[in-house]
Amino acid sequence: MELPATLSRAPATSQARAGEEAYTDAQAEAGPPPRRPAAFYSSVFAQIEEIGWERVVNATGDDGVSCLTFRVVDEKGRIHLLEITLPMGYPASPPSIAAEVPYLPKIQWLNSSRLKDVICQFQEHLKMLQEFWSTMDEIDKVLWVVDATKPTYAMSQRLLALGDDCYILLHVDPRKPSSLPECRFLGPDGKFDRLIMNWRKNRKRWDTKKKFHENLAGVLDFALPAPPSVSSVKDNEQAECGICYAKHLPVDDELGAHSGCATDYTCENPSCSRAFHSVCLRDWLRSITTTRQSFDVLFGNCPYCSDPVAVKVADR
Repeated sequence: MELPATLSRAPATSQARAGEEAYTDAQAEAGPPPRRPAAFYSSVFAQIEEIGWERVVNATGDDGVSCLTFRVVDEKGRIHLLEITLPMGYPASPPSIAAEVPYLPKIQWLNSSRLKDVICQFQEHLKMLQEFWSTMDEIDKVLWVVDATKPTYAMSQRLLALGDDCYILLHVDPRKPSSLPECRFLGPDGKFDRLIMNWRKNRKRWDTKKKFHENLAGVLDFALPAPPSVSSVKDNEQAECGICYAKHLPVDDELGAHSGCATDYTCENPSCSRAFHSVCLRDWLRSITTTRQSFDVLFGNCPYCSDPVAVKVADR
């Protein structure tokens, strides 16, 4: 009974060997994978040096240089990761980029362009998105956002809770964040009739000069609920610093422009939102061994939620 089984395996083994031989022959005909010239690596290393090795977060691909991830800080201290992929024809062929932003810029590339030019163009793109991110920060801080996942810099939607199992799904235009957003009402039938009627009737009252949450409440003619974590805090109450536990810094000439100042830095994690004096946060980050410095910015983690924070070393 074992003989047929042995015979039945023989043809399969022969076929497998034939396939292996065919694959080996195909590999031999195709030749080894293309390699980049030595000048490519020396050029890329020199271009990274121009940007600063301390800004490199990750490097993968051909000998660790064909896909580079850089840390880029915008003018508000937000930290962004820019991934630059170098094609086989680089620098004659332009690099491609990826980042957590609502939309990517179109990189202008010339034969004389370098990686620092990509970084500069991306930084200019970040400047154009500051109003959008400030609007999203306002929504996260003032309104009751119930998104299950932590918002990223690429997200332009927010799900707002109104209470009584009623929600509004907002989509903010990244290019025109102060304009009237797209709005979708979610909840039991009949509970949104008045809000939908107000939205249709009052949408022309949207004023791009007003704050986003004030506009939304005015158009809906509805008092939008604040996040549960901050609803008990009065709007005019100054938050205490999470490090020195004081609302204002002491009046001291050594503090310069910060003398007597209130808290001026807030953790961007909506579930944390702890306030700090930038001076206190800067001193605290300097005392932590894991803190990193790039140019005039210190990078570390929030003392309360461990999310990334960034603060300038000194005011200019």
